[in-house]
Amino acid sequence: MAPSQQAKSSKSVRGLLAGLAAGLCLLGGLTGAGAQAPAKQPPAAPQATPQVVPQAAPQAVPGFWDPRRRPERPDLSRLTVIRFLTETDYPPFNYTGADGNPAGFNVDFARALCEEIKVTCTVQMRRFETLVDALTSNRGDAIIASMAVSPQLRARVDFTDPYYRVPARFVSRKDAVMPEIRPEYLEGKKVGVVAGSAHEAYLKAMFTDAELHAYPNDDALRAALRKGEVDFIFGDAISLAFWINGTDSGDCCAFSGGPFVESRFFGEGIGIAVRKGNDVLRQALNWAMFRVWEKGRYTDLWLRYFSVSPF
Repeated sequence: MAPSQQAKSSKSVRGLLAGLAAGLCLLGGLTGAGAQAPAKQPPAAPQATPQVVPQAAPQAVPGFWDPRRRPERPDLSRLTVIRFLTETDYPPFNYTGADGNPAGFNVDFARALCEEIKVTCTVQMRRFETLVDALTSNRGDAIIASMAVSPQLRARVDFTDPYYRVPARFVSRKDAVMPEIRPEYLEGKKVGVVAGSAHEAYLKAMFTDAELHAYPNDDALRAALRKGEVDFIFGDAISLAFWINGTDSGDCCAFSGGPFVESRFFGEGIGIAVRKGNDVLRQALNWAMFRVWEKGRYTDLWLRYFSVSPF
């Protein structure tokens, strides 16, 4: 299964996933991948559609942390144990390993944070919909379960800085890959998207000259691209990355252009939730996340879980 991380606060948005995405630099821009302009920019002079070239993008490992904004080491003396809560079945982020213990990207990242803080770390698995109640009733200290930051959740819990984000991207057939995509490049092109999604809303707002084709779900959308019914599809880059690299795609397709990360449409990112007012733990986790990234451990973890980058 390959889930969508766009809004993990609801099961319906989780989609199909088999691997993980990672973050992008919130203040310094993308590291190793260029973000697409969120708004249509009319060219100064008429531009021809760019030459189609084969895609040969190297693995990109973006980072969420700005090296110019190094967080100060907080007082960690009050922390002796961190009880992480995660969900039961969301591979490869969270799942039960062969030894029966919690496993996955989120679990490995949580353990790396505890090693950096030098505290004992436990990981308890629960159904996703029960995690916030378990946290607020003090049955755990932090939720690391690919939980999307949202105003609704902020009313109940506090969040750390994001540790990854879910971009949107275009996918085309391999013989029609574009190295860059701008609104004017897709004038008259058939672009598929899931009906009622944030991705459809973005296309309607920004790619007004494209010919949009709405599909009821991801399976129908991807089938339309394979059959040649549309020139491009647009959606959650994480689930698309694993579809591209999996058997279901039949090696048909590849990403075109870079990631789109407009927070108004695609969310604030994925953070670790702590109880309201628990600034000691929130600041400790923010500091530890920066240190894990700075030491290259985040990159190692990313490369272990991803063969195709969504960025």
